[in-house]
Amino acid sequence: MSRARLVGEGLRAYRLVAGMWIRSTMAYRTSFALTVLGNFAVTALDFLAIVLMFSRVDVLGGYGLAEIAFLYGLSAVSFGLTDLAIGSMDRLGRRVRDGTLDTLLVRPAPVLAQVAADRFGLRRLGRVVQGALVLGWAVGAAGVDWTPAKVLMMPVFVLSGAGIFGAVFLAAAAFQFVAQDASEAANAFTYGGTTLLQYPPTVFAVELVRGVTFVVPLAFVNWLPASWVLGRPYPLDLPGWVAFTPPLVAVAACVPAGLAWRAGLRSYRSTGS
Repeated sequence: MSRARLVGEGLRAYRLVAGMWIRSTMAYRTSFALTVLGNFAVTALDFLAIVLMFSRVDVLGGYGLAEIAFLYGLSAVSFGLTDLAIGSMDRLGRRVRDGTLDTLLVRPAPVLAQVAADRFGLRRLGRVVQGALVLGWAVGAAGVDWTPAKVLMMPVFVLSGAGIFGAVFLAAAAFQFVAQDASEAANAFTYGGTTLLQYPPTVFAVELVRGVTFVVPLAFVNWLPASWVLGRPYPLDLPGWVAFTPPLVAVAACVPAGLAWRAGLRSYRSTGS
């Protein structure tokens, strides 16, 4: 089967499985609306904490509230899109432990698409909407000189950030083939990563900034693009052109993550029961 056909089959399987869960969710629309609202409110508490912090200080790491809101919104929307699309992959460890992954292996559909769409949580839209509202406010309040290039690059940055988070989710899922109880360790890089990116790089140690730039490239989600948009100094004194590399970084991150997934899937030997 050609690679293009494999991708097409995967997308079709993902659409069918996700559609099944969406129809199941929408059968109880009031419950769905309440869970989306609850998801929105819980994620909004993160930004509320930042707002309360600025009731005591004027700047944080040299950044004002609107600039940190820009960092927050860019990270939250990128992460929210990834969490919406493939957030269910953190359940893989449970499937490996109890052997239910076997049922996915015997189906005539790519396993990755089935795992990604399993229990598709449309309620996660609340996180995306909340992040988009904060980003929309920051776009107008941060005092940015919006040029056509900056306007055109904003959706590119958001999608690239989602791709980078997707690579992290995929690599974390692959790790669960080896360590079945590693979902919390994986969350340190996914949910923990987006929390880290809500704050400017100037408040963190240089070693940590290096790690999230050259090891796990989370800095390319918002720190580096935002430095160009906001006219801020680049972390680690990196050259200005790195702000335009998030699409390349997303692709480069997805390649080893995909290879790790294939290696993990090939090493799977079921539970033996």
